Amino acid sequence: MPRVYISIGSNIECDTNIRSGVAALREHFGDLTLSTVYESKAVGFEGDDFYNLVAGFDTGQGAIAVNGVLRDIEHRHGRVRGGSGFSSRTLDLDMLLYDDLVSHENGLALPRGEITKYAFVLCPLAEIAGQMRHPVDGASYADLWREFTLKGTGQTLWPVNFQW
Repeated sequence: MPRVYISIGSNIECDTNIRSGVAALREHFGDLTLSTVYESKAVGFEGDDFYNLVAGFDTGQGAIAVNGVLRDIEHRHGRVRGGSGFSSRTLDLDMLLYDDLVSHENGLALPRGEITKYAFVLCPLAEIAGQMRHPVDGASYADLWREFTLKGTGQTLWPVNFQW
């Protein structure tokens, strides 16, 4: 069964939307592996801080079907799409990886480019899938995170004592 990793984020009623979003993911996909929840400043716009984490799960559904479920959960949480990609959001669910699939079809880019661009994606992914390897460059996520932290990107994040 394919292993899927998704990033989860919110900067509007973070506690409520993260908790409810994870519950919806569990309802649909079953057992989830969850990273620590991290808080970070908004990137690309002025806005409230974000809560972010990464979840992993196994599924028999195809990548397009999984993405459809993610969009539906976002919609049920009041997510409005359109406009700038850098804006506040109730719930953001982005598929990062679908096994080792490399694809840029049907509006779905895998692996997702944000993996190596943003601390709030790479850090929690490395936490729960550190020994897995990026399907394009072959580096482990733990190694990618170590390299990222050495670059001094100025992207800071800190763990949240999140109560599930």
